[in-house]
Amino acid sequence: MEKLTIAVLFGGNSAEYGVSLKSAYSVIAHIDTNKYEPVMIGISREGEWYRFSGELEKIRDDEWNNPGDCVRAVISPDRKTRGLLVFGEDELQTVRIDAAMPVMHGRNGEDGTVQGLLELAGIPVVGCGTLASALCMDKDKAHKLAEASGVRTARSFTLGNSFDMAAWLERAESLGYPLFVKPVRNGSSYGITKVERKCDLCAAVKLAFNYDDEVMIEETIPGFEVGCAVLGNDYLVVGDVDEIELKDGFLDYEEKYTPNTACTLVPARISEEQAGEVKETAKTIYRALGCSGFARVDMFLTPAGDIVFSEVNTIPGFTAHSRYPNMLKSIGIRFEQIVNRAIELAVE
Repeated sequence: MEKLTIAVLFGGNSAEYGVSLKSAYSVIAHIDTNKYEPVMIGISREGEWYRFSGELEKIRDDEWNNPGDCVRAVISPDRKTRGLLVFGEDELQTVRIDAAMPVMHGRNGEDGTVQGLLELAGIPVVGCGTLASALCMDKDKAHKLAEASGVRTARSFTLGNSFDMAAWLERAESLGYPLFVKPVRNGSSYGITKVERKCDLCAAVKLAFNYDDEVMIEETIPGFEVGCAVLGNDYLVVGDVDEIELKDGFLDYEEKYTPNTACTLVPARISEEQAGEVKETAKTIYRALGCSGFARVDMFLTPAGDIVFSEVNTIPGFTAHSRYPNMLKSIGIRFEQIVNRAIELAVE
Protein backbone atom coordinates (compact mmCIF):
# COMPACT_ATOMS: atom_id res chain seq x y z
CA MET A 1 0.00 0.00 0.00
CA GLU A 2 1.27 3.46 -0.92
CA LYS A 3 2.12 5.58 2.11
CA LEU A 4 0.11 8.70 2.88
CA THR A 5 2.09 11.92 3.15
CA ILE A 6 1.48 13.68 6.47
CA ALA A 7 2.80 17.19 7.04
CA VAL A 8 3.72 18.03 10.63
CA LEU A 9 3.90 21.78 11.31
CA PHE A 10 5.97 23.03 14.23
CA GLY A 11 7.46 26.19 15.73
CA GLY A 12 5.63 29.36 14.77
CA ASN A 13 5.39 33.05 15.53
CA SER A 14 4.16 32.45 19.06
CA ALA A 15 5.31 32.78 22.64
CA GLU A 16 4.91 29.00 22.82
CA TYR A 17 7.43 28.29 20.05
CA GLY A 18 9.72 26.24 22.32
CA VAL A 19 6.91 24.05 23.63
CA SER A 20 5.86 23.30 20.05
CA LEU A 21 9.32 21.96 19.19
CA LYS A 22 9.24 19.42 22.01
CA SER A 23 5.69 18.30 21.18
CA ALA A 24 6.45 17.99 17.45
CA TYR A 25 9.55 15.93 18.17
CA SER A 26 7.47 13.42 20.13
CA VAL A 27 4.69 13.30 17.54
CA ILE A 28 7.03 12.71 14.59
CA ALA A 29 8.96 10.08 16.55
CA HIS A 30 5.73 8.11 17.08
CA ILE A 31 4.24 8.25 13.58
CA ASP A 32 3.78 4.82 11.99
CA THR A 33 6.23 5.12 9.09
CA ASN A 34 4.91 1.89 7.59
CA LYS A 35 1.71 3.77 6.78
CA TYR A 36 2.70 7.42 6.72
CA GLU A 37 5.51 9.51 5.27
CA PRO A 38 6.07 12.56 7.51
CA VAL A 39 6.95 15.88 5.88
CA MET A 40 8.36 18.28 8.44
CA ILE A 41 7.43 21.95 8.07
CA GLY A 42 9.16 24.32 10.45
CA ILE A 43 8.06 27.90 11.04
CA SER A 44 10.57 30.27 12.61
CA ARG A 45 9.84 32.68 15.44
CA GLU A 46 9.65 35.41 12.79
CA GLY A 47 7.07 33.47 10.78
CA GLU A 48 9.31 32.13 7.97
CA TRP A 49 8.28 28.74 6.54
CA TYR A 50 10.72 25.94 5.70
CA ARG A 51 10.72 22.29 4.73
CA PHE A 52 13.05 20.62 7.22
CA SER A 53 14.84 17.39 6.28
CA GLY A 54 17.46 17.05 9.00
CA GLU A 55 17.78 14.81 12.05
CA LEU A 56 14.72 14.73 14.26
CA GLU A 57 16.67 15.65 17.40
CA LYS A 58 17.46 19.06 15.90
CA ILE A 59 13.79 19.98 16.24
CA ARG A 60 13.76 19.07 19.92
CA ASP A 61 16.99 21.00 20.54
CA ASP A 62 15.95 24.05 18.46
CA GLU A 63 18.81 23.50 16.00
CA TRP A 64 16.56 22.79 13.01
CA ASN A 65 16.60 26.22 11.38
CA ASN A 66 19.85 26.10 9.41
CA PRO A 67 20.74 26.33 5.68
CA GLY A 68 21.91 22.73 5.50
CA ASP A 69 18.59 21.22 6.60
CA CYS A 70 16.03 23.78 5.44
CA VAL A 71 14.55 24.95 2.16
CA ARG A 72 12.02 27.77 1.96
CA ALA A 73 8.51 26.39 1.47
CA VAL A 74 4.85 27.36 1.89
CA ILE A 75 1.46 25.67 1.85
CA SER A 76 -0.21 26.53 -1.45
CA PRO A 77 -3.78 27.83 -1.03
CA ASP A 78 -4.54 26.41 -4.49
CA ARG A 79 -6.80 23.40 -3.99
CA LYS A 80 -5.51 21.79 -7.18
CA THR A 81 -1.99 21.76 -5.74
CA ARG A 82 -3.17 20.48 -2.36
CA GLY A 83 0.28 20.56 -0.94
CA LEU A 84 3.58 22.25 -0.31
CA LEU A 85 5.51 24.54 -2.64
CA VAL A 86 9.25 24.06 -2.09
CA PHE A 87 11.55 26.78 -3.44
CA GLY A 88 14.67 24.92 -4.59
CA GLU A 89 17.73 26.64 -6.06
CA ASP A 90 16.75 26.01 -9.67
CA GLU A 91 13.11 25.00 -9.60
CA LEU A 92 9.82 25.16 -7.73
CA GLN A 93 8.83 21.72 -6.46
CA THR A 94 5.40 20.55 -5.38
CA VAL A 95 4.88 18.03 -2.59
CA ARG A 96 1.39 16.54 -2.40
CA ILE A 97 0.03 16.32 1.16
CA ASP A 98 -2.69 13.90 2.25
CA ALA A 99 -3.21 15.48 5.68
CA ALA A 100 -1.50 18.01 7.93
CA MET A 101 -1.04 18.03 11.68
CA PRO A 102 -0.28 21.41 13.22
CA VAL A 103 1.66 20.88 16.44
CA MET A 104 1.78 24.57 17.27
CA HIS A 105 0.64 25.92 20.60
CA GLY A 106 -0.92 29.33 21.17
CA ARG A 107 -1.51 32.15 18.71
CA ASN A 108 -0.74 31.78 15.00
CA GLY A 109 -1.04 28.02 15.22
CA GLU A 110 -3.70 26.84 17.65
CA ASP A 111 -6.15 29.67 17.03
CA GLY A 112 -7.57 28.66 13.66
CA THR A 113 -5.18 30.64 11.46
CA VAL A 114 -3.14 27.67 10.22
CA GLN A 115 -6.21 25.44 10.17
CA GLY A 116 -7.94 27.98 7.90
CA LEU A 117 -5.03 27.92 5.45
CA LEU A 118 -5.07 24.12 5.35
CA GLU A 119 -8.83 23.96 4.82
CA LEU A 120 -8.58 26.58 2.07
CA ALA A 121 -5.94 24.39 0.39
CA GLY A 122 -8.18 21.32 0.63
CA ILE A 123 -5.80 19.53 3.00
CA PRO A 124 -7.47 17.53 5.82
CA VAL A 125 -6.50 18.84 9.27
CA VAL A 126 -5.40 16.40 11.96
CA GLY A 127 -7.20 17.76 15.01
CA CYS A 128 -9.71 20.55 15.38
CA GLY A 129 -10.73 22.65 12.40
CA THR A 130 -10.78 26.40 11.90
CA LEU A 131 -13.93 27.33 13.80
CA ALA A 132 -13.38 25.06 16.82
CA SER A 133 -9.74 26.16 17.10
CA ALA A 134 -10.71 29.84 17.04
CA LEU A 135 -13.55 29.40 19.53
CA CYS A 136 -11.49 27.41 22.00
CA MET A 137 -8.67 29.96 21.89
CA ASP A 138 -11.16 32.72 22.74
CA LYS A 139 -11.85 32.13 26.45
CA ASP A 140 -14.85 34.47 26.53
CA LYS A 141 -16.68 32.89 23.58
CA ALA A 142 -15.80 29.37 24.70
CA HIS A 143 -17.30 30.07 28.12
CA LYS A 144 -20.48 31.48 26.60
CA LEU A 145 -21.00 28.42 24.40
CA ALA A 146 -20.24 26.01 27.25
CA GLU A 147 -22.72 27.86 29.47
CA ALA A 148 -25.35 27.73 26.70
CA SER A 149 -24.92 23.94 26.62
CA GLY A 150 -25.67 23.70 30.35
CA VAL A 151 -22.16 23.67 31.80
CA ARG A 152 -21.34 25.99 34.68
CA THR A 153 -18.62 28.60 34.06
CA ALA A 154 -16.87 31.11 36.30
CA ARG A 155 -18.35 34.60 36.57
CA SER A 156 -16.31 36.98 34.44
CA PHE A 157 -16.29 40.03 32.20
CA THR A 158 -14.00 41.32 29.46
CA LEU A 159 -12.22 44.60 28.75
CA GLY A 160 -11.38 45.98 25.33
CA ASN A 161 -8.92 48.76 24.52
CA SER A 162 -11.48 51.37 25.55
CA PHE A 163 -13.18 50.99 28.92
CA ASP A 164 -14.54 52.94 31.88
CA MET A 165 -12.04 52.42 34.69
CA ALA A 166 -14.43 53.20 37.54
CA ALA A 167 -17.04 50.81 36.15
CA TRP A 168 -14.68 47.88 35.63
CA LEU A 169 -13.07 48.30 39.03
CA GLU A 170 -16.53 48.11 40.56
CA ARG A 171 -17.34 44.96 38.54
CA ALA A 172 -14.06 43.38 39.62
CA GLU A 173 -14.92 44.15 43.24
CA SER A 174 -18.21 42.30 42.82
CA LEU A 175 -16.35 39.14 41.77
CA GLY A 176 -14.32 39.20 44.99
CA TYR A 177 -10.62 38.65 45.60
CA PRO A 178 -8.55 36.78 44.67
CA LEU A 179 -9.47 36.88 41.00
CA PHE A 180 -7.73 36.10 37.73
CA VAL A 181 -6.75 38.46 34.94
CA LYS A 182 -6.13 36.77 31.58
CA PRO A 183 -5.55 37.63 27.95
CA VAL A 184 -8.70 36.39 26.16
CA ARG A 185 -6.72 34.68 23.39
CA ASN A 186 -3.46 33.13 24.50
CA GLY A 187 -2.09 29.85 25.83
CA SER A 188 0.33 28.31 28.34
CA SER A 189 -0.77 30.82 31.00
CA TYR A 190 1.20 33.67 29.41
CA GLY A 191 0.00 37.02 30.73
CA ILE A 192 -2.19 35.51 33.46
CA THR A 193 -2.06 36.93 36.97
CA LYS A 194 -3.77 35.83 40.16
CA VAL A 195 -4.67 39.10 41.86
CA GLU A 196 -5.00 39.04 45.63
CA ARG A 197 -5.50 42.78 46.24
CA LYS A 198 -7.19 45.67 44.47
CA CYS A 199 -3.95 47.66 44.34
CA ASP A 200 -2.38 45.00 42.08
CA LEU A 201 -5.26 44.84 39.60
CA CYS A 202 -4.19 47.59 37.17
CA ALA A 203 -0.69 46.13 36.75
CA ALA A 204 -2.20 42.72 36.01
CA VAL A 205 -4.53 44.18 33.38
CA LYS A 206 -1.62 46.04 31.77
CA LEU A 207 0.38 42.80 31.60
CA ALA A 208 -2.50 40.90 30.01
CA PHE A 209 -2.91 43.60 27.35
CA ASN A 210 0.68 42.88 26.30
CA TYR A 211 -0.56 39.52 25.00
CA ASP A 212 -3.96 40.38 23.53
CA ASP A 213 -6.23 43.34 22.79
CA GLU A 214 -8.96 41.90 25.01
CA VAL A 215 -8.67 40.93 28.67
CA MET A 216 -10.86 38.72 30.85
CA ILE A 217 -11.34 39.27 34.58
CA GLU A 218 -12.64 36.12 36.24
CA GLU A 219 -13.62 34.94 39.69
CA THR A 220 -11.54 32.29 41.44
CA ILE A 221 -13.18 28.88 41.62
CA PRO A 222 -12.47 26.96 44.83
CA GLY A 223 -11.30 23.38 44.53
CA PHE A 224 -8.82 21.89 42.09
CA GLU A 225 -8.33 21.45 38.35
CA VAL A 226 -9.21 18.24 36.54
CA GLY A 227 -8.72 17.40 32.89
CA CYS A 228 -9.98 15.01 30.23
CA ALA A 229 -8.19 13.77 27.13
CA VAL A 230 -10.80 13.39 24.40
CA LEU A 231 -10.05 11.53 21.16
CA GLY A 232 -12.53 11.16 18.30
CA ASN A 233 -15.03 12.75 15.94
CA ASP A 234 -18.48 11.22 16.40
CA TYR A 235 -17.53 8.39 18.75
CA LEU A 236 -15.45 9.81 21.59
CA VAL A 237 -12.82 8.04 23.66
CA VAL A 238 -12.02 9.75 26.98
CA GLY A 239 -8.95 8.91 29.04
CA ASP A 240 -8.79 8.71 32.81
CA VAL A 241 -9.49 12.03 34.51
CA ASP A 242 -6.34 13.67 35.83
CA GLU A 243 -5.94 16.03 38.78
CA ILE A 244 -3.61 18.96 39.31
CA GLU A 245 -2.32 19.11 42.86
CA LEU A 246 -0.93 22.58 43.52
CA LYS A 247 0.37 23.71 46.88
CA ASP A 248 0.37 27.42 46.15
CA GLY A 249 -0.44 29.98 43.45
CA PHE A 250 -1.82 28.72 40.15
CA LEU A 251 -0.71 26.64 37.18
CA ASP A 252 1.38 29.29 35.41
CA TYR A 253 3.88 28.70 32.58
CA GLU A 254 6.71 27.71 34.93
CA GLU A 255 4.57 25.20 36.84
CA LYS A 256 3.25 23.71 33.59
CA TYR A 257 6.64 22.97 32.08
CA THR A 258 9.11 22.94 34.99
CA PRO A 259 6.93 21.95 37.96
CA ASN A 260 7.99 23.10 41.40
CA THR A 261 4.89 22.67 43.54
CA ALA A 262 2.48 21.26 40.92
CA CYS A 263 1.88 17.54 40.61
CA THR A 264 -0.37 15.78 38.08
CA LEU A 265 -2.14 12.67 39.32
CA VAL A 266 -3.69 10.08 36.97
CA PRO A 267 -6.29 8.92 37.72
CA ALA A 268 -7.66 11.77 39.82
CA ARG A 269 -8.42 11.07 43.48
CA ILE A 270 -12.16 11.30 43.01
CA SER A 271 -14.97 8.79 43.13
CA GLU A 272 -15.88 6.70 40.10
CA GLU A 273 -19.22 8.51 39.96
CA GLN A 274 -17.55 11.93 39.95
CA ALA A 275 -15.10 10.80 37.28
CA GLY A 276 -18.01 9.70 35.11
CA GLU A 277 -19.68 13.10 35.52
CA VAL A 278 -16.45 14.90 34.61
CA LYS A 279 -16.05 12.77 31.47
CA GLU A 280 -19.62 13.39 30.34
CA THR A 281 -19.17 17.13 30.91
CA ALA A 282 -15.97 17.05 28.86
CA LYS A 283 -17.85 15.39 25.99
CA THR A 284 -20.60 18.02 26.19
CA ILE A 285 -18.04 20.84 25.99
CA TYR A 286 -16.09 19.12 23.19
CA ARG A 287 -19.22 18.81 21.07
CA ALA A 288 -20.57 22.27 21.95
CA LEU A 289 -17.38 23.88 20.66
CA GLY A 290 -17.29 21.74 17.52
CA CYS A 291 -14.06 19.93 18.36
CA SER A 292 -12.79 17.04 16.25
CA GLY A 293 -9.80 14.73 16.27
CA PHE A 294 -8.49 15.43 19.75
CA ALA A 295 -8.47 18.03 22.53
CA ARG A 296 -7.90 18.34 26.26
CA VAL A 297 -10.83 19.72 28.23
CA ASP A 298 -9.92 21.36 31.55
CA MET A 299 -12.41 21.93 34.36
CA PHE A 300 -12.52 22.68 38.07
CA LEU A 301 -14.07 20.41 40.68
CA THR A 302 -15.31 22.40 43.67
CA PRO A 303 -15.48 21.15 47.30
CA ALA A 304 -19.27 20.87 46.80
CA GLY A 305 -18.72 18.55 43.83
CA ASP A 306 -19.70 21.08 41.15
CA ILE A 307 -17.95 20.90 37.77
CA VAL A 308 -16.92 24.28 36.34
CA PHE A 309 -15.52 24.72 32.82
CA SER A 310 -12.04 26.20 32.52
CA GLU A 311 -10.78 25.89 28.92
CA VAL A 312 -10.18 23.58 25.96
CA ASN A 313 -6.70 23.03 24.55
CA THR A 314 -7.15 22.01 20.92
CA ILE A 315 -3.44 21.25 20.56
CA PRO A 316 -2.41 20.07 24.03
CA GLY A 317 1.17 19.23 24.96
CA PHE A 318 2.34 16.11 23.17
CA THR A 319 5.55 15.16 24.95
CA ALA A 320 5.88 11.82 26.70
CA HIS A 321 5.30 13.63 30.02
CA SER A 322 2.34 15.73 28.92
CA ARG A 323 -1.11 15.41 30.47
CA TYR A 324 -2.99 14.45 27.30
CA PRO A 325 -1.06 11.28 26.35
CA ASN A 326 -0.74 10.21 29.97
CA MET A 327 -4.53 10.28 30.52
CA LEU A 328 -5.00 8.00 27.51
CA LYS A 329 -2.03 5.85 28.52
CA SER A 330 -3.85 5.24 31.81
CA ILE A 331 -6.62 3.41 29.90
CA GLY A 332 -4.17 1.43 27.77
CA ILE A 333 -3.74 3.63 24.68
CA ARG A 334 -0.07 4.07 23.79
CA PHE A 335 1.45 7.30 22.45
CA GLU A 336 1.90 5.92 18.93
CA GLN A 337 -1.71 4.74 18.92
CA ILE A 338 -2.90 8.26 19.81
CA VAL A 339 -0.88 9.85 16.99
CA ASN A 340 -1.92 7.32 14.38
CA ARG A 341 -5.59 7.35 15.40
CA ALA A 342 -5.61 11.16 15.18
CA ILE A 343 -4.25 10.93 11.63
CA GLU A 344 -6.80 8.26 10.73
CA LEU A 345 -9.64 10.48 11.96
CA ALA A 346 -8.50 13.18 9.53
CA VAL A 347 -7.96 11.04 6.43
CA GLU A 348 -10.73 8.43 6.76
